[in-house]
Amino acid sequence: MAITAPPPATPNDLLGVTKTLDLLAPRWSVWVLMTVSSQSLRYAEFKPRLPWLADGQLHPRLRHLTNASVIERTEYAPRHVTYGLTSRGAALLPVLTVIASWGDTYLEKELVANQHTGVAEPERIAPAQNIDDAVALLAPRHATPILWSLQARGTATAKTLATEAMPGYGLTAVYKPLERLVDDGLVTPSGTDGYQLTASGRALAPVFQAISAWATAPSPEADTHRPRELGGAPSRNRSGPWATTPTRLPAPAVPAAATARPALTTMPPPGPAWKSGDLFSHQIPARPISPAGGPLR
Repeated sequence: MAITAPPPATPNDLLGVTKTLDLLAPRWSVWVLMTVSSQSLRYAEFKPRLPWLADGQLHPRLRHLTNASVIERTEYAPRHVTYGLTSRGAALLPVLTVIASWGDTYLEKELVANQHTGVAEPERIAPAQNIDDAVALLAPRHATPILWSLQARGTATAKTLATEAMPGYGLTAVYKPLERLVDDGLVTPSGTDGYQLTASGRALAPVFQAISAWATAPSPEADTHRPRELGGAPSRNRSGPWATTPTRLPAPAVPAAATARPALTTMPPPGPAWKSGDLFSHQIPARPISPAGGPLR
């Protein structure tokens, strides 16, 4: 089978995706971001909403998200400071919805007894937890470049992936991240030294597409005075199902749950604010669950 290199503009999209995942990756960052999605809050008002988060953990997350221009800090008086979403942060919420949907569909869930019927059924996971767990799979170094390369090629050898996704590294360096992606159920071996995406890996197409669209969209004029870590002018001549413009080739088929939303080939419009019930399922958990290991969570 002839192997062709990915389109030359693809790295622009890949860079935006990896930077956005780095933004979301620090633990509890997504929870903090979604907690202020419906209204601005004072520092002390975070505690009843995120009771497990220590004071020493909250401040670094707020600073991290503020530096990334998705949360803004407004000081009305020395002891009256609020934190709320910027327009850039509000535009990120529909992207989080796409990530949460993928996580709810593909991440492992334990069976628990329904308290009313006694019938075992998959546990309900908070959207913020699904996002956290999904990002934990995608954010490790080299994970997304490898997935991106496999999406463009369909099947690739370890040598090709090492050259394309990990330039400057030797061949042996690619096997550890590949093994992790195989263990997580996103990649599967195919033939002699070959690899390809699993169904759940292919279903990441709308996730990366939405992230790329957000990351490459120009910031609104209202946010231009803030320092920016992400985004910039949209790259041109993109192609491929994870890029921000339509591709000539059809994207891989994904379940209806992952595609029942507006097309992600353009910047998603800001959606409705997350409600606390959406953020925490039915009630605030005593503490979010920790990944239990095994494929996909």
